[in-house]
Formats: sequence, structure tokens, C-alpha cells
Amino acid sequence: GVASGTGLGAVFTNIAGLAFTDKTEIMFDRTSWLGGTGITINAAGIAQRINESTVLSVSVMSTSFGDIDITTVDLPEGGIGTFSPKYNNINVGFAKEFSNSIYGGVNFKVVSQSIANVKGSGIAFDAGIRYITGEQDHIKFGITLKNVGPTMNVSGDGLAISILYPETGESATVEQRAAAFELPSLLAIGGSYDFNFSETSKLVVSAAFTANSFSNDQFRLGVDYGMEIQKASFHLMAGYVYENGIFSKEYGYEYRLTALSGFTAGLAVDAKVGENKNNLGINYTYRQTALFNGVHTIGFAINLK
Repeated sequence: GVASGTGLGAVFTNIAGLAFTDKTEIMFDRTSWLGGTGITINAAGIAQRINESTVLSVSVMSTSFGDIDITTVDLPEGGIGTFSPKYNNINVGFAKEFSNSIYGGVNFKVVSQSIANVKGSGIAFDAGIRYITGEQDHIKFGITLKNVGPTMNVSGDGLAISILYPETGESATVEQRAAAFELPSLLAIGGSYDFNFSETSKLVVSAAFTANSFSNDQFRLGVDYGMEIQKASFHLMAGYVYENGIFSKEYGYEYRLTALSGFTAGLAVDAKVGENKNNLGINYTYRQTALFNGVHTIGFAINLK
């Protein structure tokens, strides 16, 4: 995604890839995060080309954690109701083709997180550049900087504590102040090489390095084999994300600092329909996790030409 991702999906990998949108693209993804936990992530967006070199996009991501029992010091077992945490991102992207080889983009995002009585919000931006070279445009490089912005703060009644003074019978409310925190910014650099076997068959080999602010740096390797048959195209994808300590053992199970490491795989099918040969696509991806039952994503896309 850093070097060769295109269209609306590039908003979440390297925003410069948004510049490759043909005309109008609409996409929806639903993710089962850490299978068995009941956590789901929904992402949707639309990208629109406004002239020969410029594309704009709007996308949203919403995480659902389900209903969680409300507990207190006096009632640690709950039974007094439930609450539903909310985590939402709103993105506005801009990408431009500067030449036949250089593409760039910027994505502005608003981050909102809340539980029943505490909430926080912040803003950030992503920026990315793509460079393409080779006689068949088969060599690509990309670099992206993500989640850069001011610190976030949380506030709300959930940070207040009621204190009762037995001596006098009086009570007081003390409001705690939560420390500000930074968003998890990262820098990713990647490259890819296309092996064009024929006009209808291609293998893309890619690699990337990600420098994370608050977690281990990661190395990524991936392959994508694509084939066209009449009015349909098929893609088989596989990859691996490595970070330091991924093969360590602790307490009897594989120890990882993040779920986003290990084996990944995917399948995508696109069909051209109508006189304009618009693309209708469906894709499925899987990410291996040391605990729970992996991360599963299914997505749908409409690409109007």
C-alpha cells in the first residue's frame, strides 16, 4: 500500500495513491477485529476526480465495542446498566498528479473517542509522495508520514471523584486532570516491482519499513498476483509483517506487542459492467494474531469511469 496502493483505499496507507482514482469511487469495509471479542470496525468513503490531476475524498471510520457493563467501587459486578465506547475518525483527503512520475497528497482527520462520561477529540494530518519509473512504469516508491498533529486531551464527569468527610458529613467533588497524550505518528517507506507476464497477468512484489513512535518498528513484505479473464479480474495477495521480538515466548504463548504483525492474506474480485465498464469489486483480507481468532475484513467497492 505504501508504494503501489491506488484509489480510495490509499487514504489509509499512502494518501498519494488517491491520485490514481479514475473518476468516482465508493467503498465500504467491515472488519471483525480480533475474532471473538465482538469488536467491529466500519469504514466507508467516496473519492471524486475534479480535474485531470486532482482528486478529493471524504471517508469515515467507526469502531463498535458492543455493550459493556457499568461497574463501580461499590458494585464491581455491575448490574446497573451498560455503556458503549465510541471511536470515530473523519478524513478529508486531497491528492494531485504533479507529473507522469510524481504524485502527492494530504489527508486531514478528526479523531473522536468517548465512553459514557469521558470523551476526547483531536486533529491530525497525513502526507505522502509516490514516485513511478521504468519503461513500463513497473518500479514504484512511496513515503508517507501519518498521524501528525497536536496532543489530545480527555475530559468529562468520569474524571471527578466525590469525597465524603465523616467528621462533618459534608461532601466535595474533586476533578482530576488527565495528562495530554500524543497520537501514534509513524513514518513508512516502501517500494514495489511489477513483473508483467502478459497484458492480462502481473505479479507485484513489495517491501516497506515503518518507524512507529510508540511501538516497535516493522518490516513488511508482500506479493500480489493479478489476472484478467474477459470482463473480470482476480487478485491473490499474501504478506508478512515482522517486528523485533515477534518470535519470543512469554507465559506459554507467542508474545507480540501489536495485533498488526505476522501473516496476512487476501482475495479480490472485480467485474466490469455496463457500457462504460464500471468496476464492481469485493475483497476479503485476513491478518494473523497470536491471540483470539485473527482480523477479518470484507469490503465492497464501486469504481465509476
